[in-house]
Amino acid sequence: MFRWYVINTYSGHENKVKQNLEHRIVSLNQKRSVRQVMVPTESVSEMKDNQKVTVEKRTMPGYVLVNMEMTDDSWTLVKGTPGVTGFVGSSNEPVPLTQAEVDRLLHRETAERPRTRAQFTIGESVKVVSGPLSDFSGEISEINEDASRLKVLVSIFGRETPVEVGFDQVKKI
Repeated sequence: MFRWYVINTYSGHENKVKQNLEHRIVSLNQKRSVRQVMVPTESVSEMKDNQKVTVEKRTMPGYVLVNMEMTDDSWTLVKGTPGVTGFVGSSNEPVPLTQAEVDRLLHRETAERPRTRAQFTIGESVKVVSGPLSDFSGEISEINEDASRLKVLVSIFGRETPVEVGFDQVKKI
């Protein structure tokens, strides 16, 4: 029966392990035992030079997912792949993922909109570049990455006033 298993790799070598494993599957004629190899990723929007850029980030650094039928041959194939340090589970008995875990890991990109990562820190000085308070400068007091919003303390009429703005409405000074 085909199940999803998680294999440990050296962190940062996930794509190389995926390529090596796919090559070994073909060269050792194991296509009937291993269906799919994938590195779990998600799309993340980042602000770089005031431009919104979408990049792919690994959701599980150091791990690769394999959909396979667990046999002695397929276990040896995966375990002998360069860069693979082992299966997740006990040393001699890999533990397959549950269906809920598979759904969460594989269908993450359809359930969520791209997440935006803040390139800001609390206490940093920024200038508002759009909206009703454009050209005002202030200091960041809060960062809400889930909503892609910042709370900036702006001086209006000599008083510091907290203003909530989006990541794309400010730039660093």
